[in-house]
Amino acid sequence: MTDSYEVFKQAILELTKVDLNFYKERQMKRRIDSLISKYDITTYVGYVVKLKSDKVAFEEFINYITINVSEFYRNPEQWLLLEKEVFPYLFDKFNKNSLKIWSSACSTGEEPYSLVMLLSKFLPLNRIKIIATDIDKRVLAQAATGLYHVKSLKDLPAEFINQYFVKVNDRTYQITDAIKSCVEFLPLNLLKDHYPSDCDLIICRNVLIYFTDEAKNKIYTGFNAALKKEALLFVGSTEQIIQPQQFGFQNYKSFFYKKS
Repeated sequence: MTDSYEVFKQAILELTKVDLNFYKERQMKRRIDSLISKYDITTYVGYVVKLKSDKVAFEEFINYITINVSEFYRNPEQWLLLEKEVFPYLFDKFNKNSLKIWSSACSTGEEPYSLVMLLSKFLPLNRIKIIATDIDKRVLAQAATGLYHVKSLKDLPAEFINQYFVKVNDRTYQITDAIKSCVEFLPLNLLKDHYPSDCDLIICRNVLIYFTDEAKNKIYTGFNAALKKEALLFVGSTEQIIQPQQFGFQNYKSFFYKKS
């Protein structure tokens, strides 16, 4: 690109309320340059003009810069830990029938739906409610439809597939309305919006690796404030918190942190 990326970042902030300063620059700039190269555009200014005038290009941009890679039961060993140790701890510590669980940066819904299915082993569905948020409204709409490629179900226990999915064709499955009704999908920007309060469990996995240390610090501090005392934060396999004490957490289990 032949003009300033700094000016582009400011224009994007004004246009979308997404602050690219909080993303690792080399990685994000490479993604954006790749996207722009699809068009006959040679400047960031020209691309901003297109985003303002072309709704399809605008939605494509938002979807492209928000990393949406997800699957059911991602890292199955961590879901086993949830089942065997984490949920029993939460049931013992808080009200089993009214747990408040927030799946942040939920992408296309695989994570919150996995939570509902796993919780159904302990509770009736009418007592399960998951708050699921993402900055990208398009993936939230996709999540609400509940249609998934068979590949995204590869790690999901067969009992859940048999009980909670309808096979549409050889490649596509749809999750049942009974599971969908347990999840409330809402738009939320982790860097500027208010967080849900009094949570018993917050899940934020495989997202913060794309953020700067400044942004991570802000988000971890916000997560701590959003949790009840002794409630838990569940992070991704590559996102261990260095010195969790500085954010008011202590180690609980691998990839789980307890609010001090």
